[in-house]
Amino acid sequence: MYYSGTIDQISQAGTGFILLGRIGENVIGFEAINERLCKVRLKSKYNNLTLFNIYAPTEDKTDVEKEKFYDDLQTVLDRTPKSDTVIVLGDANAKLGKEDVYNEISGKHTPHELLKRNGEMLLEFALGNNLKVMSTQFQHKKIHKGTWLAPDQRTLNQIDHVMISNEKKELMEDVRTMRGPNIDSDHYLLKITLRQKLPKVYIKKNRGWRGCGINQTSRIQ
Repeated sequence: MYYSGTIDQISQAGTGFILLGRIGENVIGFEAINERLCKVRLKSKYNNLTLFNIYAPTEDKTDVEKEKFYDDLQTVLDRTPKSDTVIVLGDANAKLGKEDVYNEISGKHTPHELLKRNGEMLLEFALGNNLKVMSTQFQHKKIHKGTWLAPDQRTLNQIDHVMISNEKKELMEDVRTMRGPNIDSDHYLLKITLRQKLPKVYIKKNRGWRGCGINQTSRIQ
């Protein structure tokens, strides 16, 4: 488990990663930026992966707070090797609309009709960094798009998102909400199916070394 946040028990934010099995064995480095942002770098067979976990300010926060968040994210992204496949995921607190002007970036499978201010800032960031929003690219039922259930227990919004380097978008095979697991949260788990080769792992067994080539679909939740 890799955590970025505060130890204050009343803290309202925090980001991190839990990496299982061989995925965890391929960690190159982890950077805890603040309670809204962290990143982990994974060794891959061809291009290394850098994953950013984000928790963006909500719509009711000031533009100053929102701009600082995206400035921090931009600063860390600029330090990332250009050869890495970049994935930005997490609670963007952003509703994306169906406006034609952003269809090239965000896709058409959003459950919302109109773009909000936070959505506009997310798409501007994606546009400026050649990222593709993948959470709205796949056709699913509405209940498998919504990621946050409002306190009225009826309103379902899609505010958690996934972005990937535009030239690597074909690696992402699906993004959908998982409603079954009970995680004691008003958010649902978001599952990503990513086609990615991990490096070879050499296992010492008996008197010799056995090469074990791993070619699997990694699932990040």
